[in-house]
Amino acid sequence: MSVVRDPRALSPADRAVAVGTFDGVHRGHHAVVDAARATGLRATVVTFHPHPREVLGYEVQLLTTLERRLELLGELGADDIVVVEFTMELSRLSPEEFVDAVLTPIGTRSIVAGESFRFGRARSGDVQLLRRLGFDVLPVPIVEGVSSTSIREALRAGDVVAAAQMLGRPYELEGPIVAGDQRGGTLGFPTANLAVPPNLLVPSYGIYAGECLGHRAAVSIGVNPHYGGQERRVEAFLLDFGGDLYGRHLRLELWQRLRDEQVFATEDELVGQIAEDVADTRNAERP
Repeated sequence: MSVVRDPRALSPADRAVAVGTFDGVHRGHHAVVDAARATGLRATVVTFHPHPREVLGYEVQLLTTLERRLELLGELGADDIVVVEFTMELSRLSPEEFVDAVLTPIGTRSIVAGESFRFGRARSGDVQLLRRLGFDVLPVPIVEGVSSTSIREALRAGDVVAAAQMLGRPYELEGPIVAGDQRGGTLGFPTANLAVPPNLLVPSYGIYAGECLGHRAAVSIGVNPHYGGQERRVEAFLLDFGGDLYGRHLRLELWQRLRDEQVFATEDELVGQIAEDVADTRNAERP
């Protein structure tokens, strides 16, 4: 798979092209890439970075980093990916200008899209226009109930199981391990403090079971209210792991929400609850 940042850097070829942001690379996106591959043409994804809504002035909580998005699209079998820088100038292109700038130079023959697909200035381009411009438009059935918006709603409610069903895999958080309070080690459960990118969606506060580096992980998301914390932390205790994680970039799967975070009457009660969380993490199933 090749990844380019400029359509002109990709050699022209007979291509079936899917266009979109593909945030999360969920099951609906899987269907789009599968349809492109099924044509026998070179399956090509045109995606945007940064997220168009960010450029247009809206707050967006992303489901994947760009790097992870590209990895997942590659795993689905995309032959080539064009990462188009989304700018205000690009947003002002008419649909025909977008076609001339992005789709025509790479040799697009077919475009894989749902009937509701829109593109170009003010979302004025549609599949009928693409057909009039001579492209073969291949319709993709909607995967019912699956959208980036629905996944965000599930994660904000802490429902990582529902999010995983829509994504086709567990939801992931990632980032470098940075110094924390180092309090977990004194309690017998040393944790890694994950610095999540600020625009990556973090699920609702609580205790979760998951996996990291092939180890089960008990994960705390929140402010650690027992100690009067104010800053949100994502801390993971990797079961049966004895190495040093400081400075490493880790990817953490979230499998199940175990409970709310809470304040305990004593530190002994806190330690006892953490032990129960660890036991529940050992028994958790990957969604």
